[in-house]
Amino acid sequence: MLRNSLTGKQKSFLRSEGMKLEPVVMVGKDAVTPAVVQSARDVIKKRELIKVRVLNNCLEEVEDVMTVLAERCDANLVQIKGNTGLLFKRNFEKPKIELP
Repeated sequence: MLRNSLTGKQKSFLRSEGMKLEPVVMVGKDAVTPAVVQSARDVIKKRELIKVRVLNNCLEEVEDVMTVLAERCDANLVQIKGNTGLLFKRNFEKPKIELP
């Protein structure tokens, strides 16, 4: 799946699914480190849709952190709301989420 190839309807569906999720990746003071990227890649491969929280001690802007993390994970940035963001990446071998 190409990044930024989601339709508005698909993003809306993913946002509603994301409301049920708890943040699984936390970005701290050091912003987007290789360890954070690897952690996000591992989790997104299993779940397809993950919620990421940018902690208050992070010196970077939330939008910048989420954009960089999405690029490095080769994922779609679905939403940024407050200090949290949703990332989606289709798992073609074992898809879990069926997009409308």
